[in-house]
Amino acid sequence: MKTALALTFASILGLSACDKPSASPAAAAGSATTSAALAAPGPHDPGSPNGNADPLVGRPAPDFSATAQDGTTVRLASLKGKQVVLYFYPEDETPGCTKEACSFRDSWDAIGKTGAVLIGISADTQESHKAFVSHYGLPFLLVSDADGTIAKSFGVPFAGHHDRQTVVIGADGNVKKVYRKVNVATHASQIVHDLST
Repeated sequence: MKTALALTFASILGLSACDKPSASPAAAAGSATTSAALAAPGPHDPGSPNGNADPLVGRPAPDFSATAQDGTTVRLASLKGKQVVLYFYPEDETPGCTKEACSFRDSWDAIGKTGAVLIGISADTQESHKAFVSHYGLPFLLVSDADGTIAKSFGVPFAGHHDRQTVVIGADGNVKKVYRKVNVATHASQIVHDLST
């Protein structure tokens, strides 16, 4: 009964499970670390479904320039010296994309400790990204790739919407890892692990 009432109250307010804040920054970091250990990819899981390293790995990441939801210009080349995570996703405010974004938000303390920059990329407009960030309190940048140019440079399929894929770039500017298949339930933990090793 209590759960039903809570769900009814949440639906009235337009909330989802992603709206609940983490217990505390320390708890969030601890939880992310524990999850990372459990979900850490094995030696035969470099992010590609067939177990082979992606052709992008070890090569310089293709440069791009795009506008983020807050109006700032993001140029990948200017971020050299920091690890960068580019996560491509289909659409703002959809269930899987919201779950993925909120998982990154809830792992933000652990991600932040690595000094990495996290950038979400979809075909949505700057205004859509701004609303998405505001709705869920996302602490990272979202950029628009309306025609799929950025996606194509990273081998991410685009047909009006991006496939859900992630590229991890090392501080040297070279691609460190590529996820061509993403499980939104465990992906944030995988990324925390990648950034910490």
